[in-house]
Amino acid sequence: MARQPGVDKFPITTVKTAEKPLPERVADRMTELIIANSYRPGHKLPNEYILAERLGVGRSTVREAVKLLASRNVLEVRHGSGTYVSESTGLVDDPLGFRFYRDKHALAIDLCEIRILLEPPIAALAAENRTEIQVDEMRGLAQRVEDMYAAEIDHSEADVLLHKKIAEASGNIAAPGIAGMLSTAIPLFVDVSRRALRDETITTHRRIVEAIAKGSPRSAKTAMQDHIEHNRVNFLAQTMT
Repeated sequence: MARQPGVDKFPITTVKTAEKPLPERVADRMTELIIANSYRPGHKLPNEYILAERLGVGRSTVREAVKLLASRNVLEVRHGSGTYVSESTGLVDDPLGFRFYRDKHALAIDLCEIRILLEPPIAALAAENRTEIQVDEMRGLAQRVEDMYAAEIDHSEADVLLHKKIAEASGNIAAPGIAGMLSTAIPLFVDVSRRALRDETITTHRRIVEAIAKGSPRSAKTAMQDHIEHNRVNFLAQTMT
């Protein structure tokens, strides 16, 4: 039987201690598998039979461990295809508890202040390190946001993916996780702005992506600053009405 990539770095292990329930311990070992093999988002794991054999546990225990990791967005189960490292590894819905803040306008303004410290430099790095494939993906996501606006449907998901793709293109391994956490607030921004930022969002998204495509860090940084600052000014204006 052909040896699957990465299995050599996942030796038969000792899931012996009784500190946690068995599925939890198996989930920990599967996380070690991902780290040891430098699996990236979208990487397919060895099949259930191989994992069970290597861990020395039953397949049902492996399934329980996979469910645990899927609930934490570490793994993604694609029925009929297999188990993959999640595209949003480590992120869960609303990880910073934004939904529990009563004053959404104040939260949106404060988040803009944090975003303007972090995202413009990330955009500048993306202009320096992006690949042509990443640029094409950014353009596709920016277009998807525009199409969803035109159809008057919620564009939040595409907006989140665009900001995460910019962070990924920066080449900084910490940036996608940070941008991912901040981007979970984008649906909040859409709700608070009452879609008033449509034209600005479309225009500045285009500016950001094209500056990154041209390899212009200064222009990318400025475009991202303008994008976030325009949001902040809009939210401030709403609090005064």
